[in-house]
Amino acid sequence: MDVIVLSWWQLALTALLVVALAGCMAVAHLGMSRSLLVAAARTAIQLALVGLVLEALFASARFHWVALMALAMLLIAGREVMARQKRRLRGGWAFGIGTLAMFLSSFTVAILTLIVIIGPEPWYQPQYAIPLLGMMLGNTMTGVALALDRLTDTAWRQRGVIENRLMLGQPWQEAIGDIRREAMRSGLMPMINAMAAAGVVSLPGMMTGQILAGTAPALAVKYQILIMFTITLGTGFGTLAAVAAGSRRLFDGRERLRLDRLSAPQS
Repeated sequence: MDVIVLSWWQLALTALLVVALAGCMAVAHLGMSRSLLVAAARTAIQLALVGLVLEALFASARFHWVALMALAMLLIAGREVMARQKRRLRGGWAFGIGTLAMFLSSFTVAILTLIVIIGPEPWYQPQYAIPLLGMMLGNTMTGVALALDRLTDTAWRQRGVIENRLMLGQPWQEAIGDIRREAMRSGLMPMINAMAAAGVVSLPGMMTGQILAGTAPALAVKYQILIMFTITLGTGFGTLAAVAAGSRRLFDGRERLRLDRLSAPQS
């Protein structure tokens, strides 16, 4: 099946429809027209630049360039995790914990998938490595951000309950145990819901893209199942690691609750 090539004027037509939507939002006084237009412009510019970078990366296929691209993606994802938290840990801990959790989970699962399951030659072939890592980092970033935000915000709001438990002799793990579990559930729930609805409520993005590009539906389904499972693994392990490290940071060596380690609420 031949792939239908999109021209720039066709993309411009869809952009005009987005502008029309922004106009309708302005008429309705929703106060979101500017945000929509800025987001649309950022989407077009960022994806166009990424396309140029990926074309050069695919042409060279050198390990150090692939590793540099992966590192940049990880650092940007770590910053996004930090930015999405209402009360973040001070001193770079919010960035460090989120980035380390994503590195340990997403990179480990991605490399294992590339070497053991997909098996391209070489294993870091950018055509497979970059899209796989990008999808894993994007979903893991969301899970880690939601979990850390729920952890720190709930610990702040329920500080009296936690301190009462500590005074009754409970170790810090038990004093904050229910809050940790709720934070983990918050981070994992979007991925679980996505898996439950895949193929029934919606067709996942990667599968849709492959089918539009002419891939046989049966093969697209196999890749989508693989991607969903690997994303779930990365999100799950990343969320568990981030909540474990974040909750430990809320207590000192004498098991005292240290909410002074949290910053003021971010607007």
